[in-house]
Amino acid sequence: MYTRVWIPDPEDVWRAAEIVKDYTEGDSILYLKLEDETPLEYRIGPKDNALPFLRNPDILVGENDLTALSYLHEPAVLHNLKVRFTESNHIYTYCGIVLVAINPYEQLQIYGEEVINAYSGQNMGDMDPHIFAVAEEAYKQMARYERNQSIIVSGESGAGKTVSAKYAMRFFATVGGSANDTNVEEKVLASSPIMEAIGNAKTTRNDNSSRFGKYIQIGFDRSYHIIGANMRTYLLEKSRVVFQAEDERNYHIFYQLCASASLPEFKDLALTSAEDFIFTSQGENIFIEGVNDAEDFEKTREAFTLLGVNDSNQSSIFRIIASILHLGNVEICSERDGDSCHILNDPHLTHFCQLLGVELEQMEHWLCHRKLVTTSETYVKNVSRKQAANARDALAKHIYAHMFDWIVEYVNKSLHTSSKQHSFIGVLDIYGFETFEINSFEQFCINYANEKLQQQFNQHVFKLEQEEYMKEQIPWTLIDFYDNQPCIDVIEAKLGILDLLDEECKVPKGTDQNWCQKLYDRLSSSVHFQKPRMSNTSFIVIHFADKVEYQCDGFLEKNRDTVYEEQINILKASKFQLVADLFQDTNKDSSISTSSSSKSSRVNVRAAKPTPKVPNKEHRKTVGHQFRSSLQLLMETLNATTPHYVRCIKPNDVKEAFSFESRRAVQQLRACGVLETIRISAAGYPSRWTYPDFFNRYRVLMKKSDMTEGDKKLVCRNLLETLVKDPDKFQFGKTKIFFRAGQVAYLEKLRADKFRSACIKIQKTVRGWLQRVRYQKIRKSAINLQRYGRGYMARRYAEQLRLTRAALICQKQYRMVRERRDYLRVRQAVVTIQAFTRGMLARRIFQEFLLHHKAIIIQKHVQGWLTRRKFRRARNAAITIQCAYRRMRAKRELKQLKIEARSAQHLKKLNTGMENKIVQLQRKMDDQAYCNHLLSPSSPCLPLTPLSFFSLSPPHPLSPSSSPCLPRPLSPRLLEAQLQSQARKHKDELAAFNTQIELLKDDIEKKQEILNHTMSLSPEAQVEYSVQQEITRLTNDNLVRTLQPPTPPLIHYELKDMKPHAVSATVPCLPAYILFMCIRHADYINDDQKVHSLLTSTINAIKKVLKKNNNDFEMTSFWLANTSRLLHCLKQYSGDEAFMTQNTAKQNEHCLKNFDLAEYRQVLSDLSIQIYQQLIKVAEHMMQPMIVSAMLESESIPSLAGVKPMGYRNRSSSMDGEGPGSYTLEALIKQLGQFHGVMGEHGLDPEIAGQVVRQLFYSINAVTLNNLLLRKDVCSWSTGMQLRYNISQMEEWLRGKNLHQSGAVVNIEPVIQAAQLLQVKKKTSQDAEAICSLCTSLTMQQIVKILNLYTPLNEFEERVTVSFIRNIQNRLQDRNDVPMLLVDTKHTFPVLFPYTPSALSLETLHIPANLSLDFLTRV
Repeated sequence: MYTRVWIPDPEDVWRAAEIVKDYTEGDSILYLKLEDETPLEYRIGPKDNALPFLRNPDILVGENDLTALSYLHEPAVLHNLKVRFTESNHIYTYCGIVLVAINPYEQLQIYGEEVINAYSGQNMGDMDPHIFAVAEEAYKQMARYERNQSIIVSGESGAGKTVSAKYAMRFFATVGGSANDTNVEEKVLASSPIMEAIGNAKTTRNDNSSRFGKYIQIGFDRSYHIIGANMRTYLLEKSRVVFQAEDERNYHIFYQLCASASLPEFKDLALTSAEDFIFTSQGENIFIEGVNDAEDFEKTREAFTLLGVNDSNQSSIFRIIASILHLGNVEICSERDGDSCHILNDPHLTHFCQLLGVELEQMEHWLCHRKLVTTSETYVKNVSRKQAANARDALAKHIYAHMFDWIVEYVNKSLHTSSKQHSFIGVLDIYGFETFEINSFEQFCINYANEKLQQQFNQHVFKLEQEEYMKEQIPWTLIDFYDNQPCIDVIEAKLGILDLLDEECKVPKGTDQNWCQKLYDRLSSSVHFQKPRMSNTSFIVIHFADKVEYQCDGFLEKNRDTVYEEQINILKASKFQLVADLFQDTNKDSSISTSSSSKSSRVNVRAAKPTPKVPNKEHRKTVGHQFRSSLQLLMETLNATTPHYVRCIKPNDVKEAFSFESRRAVQQLRACGVLETIRISAAGYPSRWTYPDFFNRYRVLMKKSDMTEGDKKLVCRNLLETLVKDPDKFQFGKTKIFFRAGQVAYLEKLRADKFRSACIKIQKTVRGWLQRVRYQKIRKSAINLQRYGRGYMARRYAEQLRLTRAALICQKQYRMVRERRDYLRVRQAVVTIQAFTRGMLARRIFQEFLLHHKAIIIQKHVQGWLTRRKFRRARNAAITIQCAYRRMRAKRELKQLKIEARSAQHLKKLNTGMENKIVQLQRKMDDQAYCNHLLSPSSPCLPLTPLSFFSLSPPHPLSPSSSPCLPRPLSPRLLEAQLQSQARKHKDELAAFNTQIELLKDDIEKKQEILNHTMSLSPEAQVEYSVQQEITRLTNDNLVRTLQPPTPPLIHYELKDMKPHAVSATVPCLPAYILFMCIRHADYINDDQKVHSLLTSTINAIKKVLKKNNNDFEMTSFWLANTSRLLHCLKQYSGDEAFMTQNTAKQNEHCLKNFDLAEYRQVLSDLSIQIYQQLIKVAEHMMQPMIVSAMLESESIPSLAGVKPMGYRNRSSSMDGEGPGSYTLEALIKQLGQFHGVMGEHGLDPEIAGQVVRQLFYSINAVTLNNLLLRKDVCSWSTGMQLRYNISQMEEWLRGKNLHQSGAVVNIEPVIQAAQLLQVKKKTSQDAEAICSLCTSLTMQQIVKILNLYTPLNEFEERVTVSFIRNIQNRLQDRNDVPMLLVDTKHTFPVLFPYTPSALSLETLHIPANLSLDFLTRV
């Protein structure tokens, strides 16, 4: 294997070659072979070429971070960028602390909100390089260290600076959205289209080139939410307003306004096509391909409205812009003498004056004249046509510049906040280093600003390197780095270029030639200043990036920026307030006035009244002086923040997508400081490994005895001291090992050799095993043949023995059958005789027993009859005696009563006590009932007719109480009526008692059946059944019918204070059943207001509880289950036959009678959907930190994952003190199990729980796949194996929970296919066809992205070739895939709540005492 090197090439800058002959020191020729097999003799020596640069191993090519390369030099950096850009289509690459962004000239699907969510919260080294990663790093460091941050975006025109800055601000607006409803983040983003419209233009290099620099400070509060912003602008290219080169355009706003000139509100502007105006048609092409100016103008107007610019101010702005166009078309005619000029009724001047509200005559006069003021007199002087045209153009530039400043100031005012700013992140979008064929004052200022920024960049890089070495306690040796302070001194020091320029501007007759001559005289001794050989009107400055020759023509005029004061005074007198206000502060610094004068983000809003005129010296501050002051303020701000660098690279000049020109790229790499970063890193120890990563990567080089020690640091130290003999090639830090350039490549070679020798040993062993298997097959075949032959002979002998034995057995069996048949015949005869004999004897004994039994029965009946006859005779005699005696006593008492009745005194007493007799009669009801019993025919006493009570014979003298069978003496009719009434009453009572007896008999029979059923159950079931029966009994006795609640306490105790664990041991969804029973009661009493109040209060209370516990999964699940159950109850008991098909008869009795609650069912359905969405949000929030670590990073299969060099980003400051996530797959599955268990415990319908699991699996799929698509380090074969194993464990969990039919597996199909894609072979056309048929759930963009990201972990794996990827793309062209790279993590499947009636009967419901619902009454 030949040593591979890089050699210089005039076309491609660097070219790859291989050394085909060993080189010894002192050789003057190096024998090489190019990639096309062409031999080359490469001369080396002091006068020729130096030794060529070594190439990195293939495994390191395409790394995310250039500092991960073992050999750090220009060709390695250029080649790595080219491979990533052209082959993998990766536009972002880290270079230490710098993010290199190459303009793809194509819209990429990598900036959506799902990408922002994927990068939010991630460490910088965890994901692939991206502008969002830099923004997240700045945001995280601001929050962690409470230090202001800056993102410095630089690059030449067309490199994509504005887009990068815009995406950075979009990231901050998304992750740091305002905490209130002020929409500050939307206003920050809305400022972009406004600034692009008024500050961007089409150039030959870029269709949307920013022609000014801007620094946007985004302010955050203590919670790190955006509260406001502030913008500073630098060096607007005012000359573009009046002049554009070929194929360039003026600022976009002019063309947007002309494209919308036909709108009714713009009729007064008198605009036509942009081709009709000089200021917009000098580039000859007023259109940009793919851009609709009218649509962009609508976006600009919407942005103005969002920022609070009212219609009046918008109208004034558009009037000013239109007036500038008309001013450019004003035709100035020269007089015959040539020293004066005039304007003849120009309609454009009329429109100009009308639009600005100024006097036409005054403006016409002062466009062609100027005022000269001396100490004694004032003169009005004619000017030539050229001077007038220059003054007109200067006025147009001046108006546009002041309008630009006013808009910036208004934007700042709109973004300003009264809240206290805690910190800020600044985004600097500044022009990159520029060099053209003709370079003027604008290029000089731009390159001056880049010199200052490069100095700050170098110092910061050097500082970080020093801090890293000191933190790891490694001896620090001073590294020489390029310091461009001498070049800066040439520009800004005393008597420097700017100082001499300002001095020449003060001279009345100063010219560009005189100033240039002064430069030659004063600065010729500086090494950074040169005089061109062939010119006396230009000078050369040797910048850090390149030599630049500047043309002196126009420097003084642009530095003075002169506008006639008389013209400004006319504008001040405008009748339009905005126009007048624009020029009240002309004395102010136009650049500085757009920003605050302090370091805070407060905006100084100018008062409407004019300010006093400042001294003349301040009034004439030059543009160079202003720019130097604003640049100094910018540098102070940047030095007070932590900077983050984004270097934008333009890959080609023809704007071709993913085309890389090495010459153009290397020029920009040298200019933007990337190679300087590489040089500083390479001068020390550029390669850094943590001890665990080094151990995992190179443990194959260790011996088994070395790995027995527990201290990995000691193991790594011993290994390195053994492998690398030169101790200067590496250093041991506290947490990392530092290597000189090339040492990692050496270790990789040793590792590859070790693997190669292991492969040879494996091959040897496998080949030996194959031969042994072949020998064993032959030997086994011979043994089988022998075995079958011997078996055949043995079977023949065994057959003969078997036949002989069979004959003997047949003889034996025949003889046995014959003898047994004779024996059985004799035995049968004997048994028959015995049976008949024993039967006869038994019958005789039975007959004797039967006769004896009958005699006993006869005796029993005779003796009983005799005894009963004797008893009846005795009883009849006793009754006869009793009756005779009682009759005698009754006659005596009757006779006595008749005697007493004849006396008047008795009658008087009788009438006097009549009132009490009724009461006495009631008291004697029991006695009379007994008497009636005696008088009935069935009474054993003799019957007494009524005549016997009312007989005239004197009664026997007995007391009234002596006979309980006789009533008190009353009149016969009254007594008869009372007796009849009592008889009827007793008859009715008797019928009622008979009915009650029948019911009791039925009840006894039912209870007997229940008792028999209960005794057949287990003891636990008996207890439960008895409790249910007791509840039923109480219900039937009307103890539990409906609940009559007072509504406010119910809502408070049941909804607001209800805890899920309090009802965990009761009936699932108990609160829902209680609420429905309360609704039933309100329906029963037909109380419309109570139904409305109860349902409304319930819904509002549930919303309040969920808002209070918006991060509590258990509470959300609990109320989702109860809300859906309440919805089902309203359907089940609605009376609608469609919902009553599964009801029991008892449940149908409980249906609502008076109200149709269909509208409330819809409200509850909507509420259930909201709770479901909150449940998904809470669950996803809890799982989010686990998914990536569990699915992609945890080693479910130990020792399978590999480690590769990661470069500088492994030591990002945001990662200090933090390790990788420790979540494992078991933790993720356990969390899913907890979710499922909680939902089941709360009684959530299984269908809804299945939909929750389905949604969570979608989230797992989306997050996993998005991270896989954004991380190069996990796109490997080993990760595919780990991922497939993890997915199988997830599928096993689904089967264990009986959720495999929920659709969750379908949702993780894309991840399954991605894992398979990482594992399959990727080389031939058959492989491409197999991949296309396999990956049906992945889009074409996702498949191509994974193939581009696929990274071999060692040199024995092959990279996926570009041709193979192109083959895949061609095969997938016919697919109608959505052009989507990342999966939408916010997507939520529509939820369905299937109707699930409850089998629970409401009568059996029991309210536990621990719920404290004692105020509920049972009715």
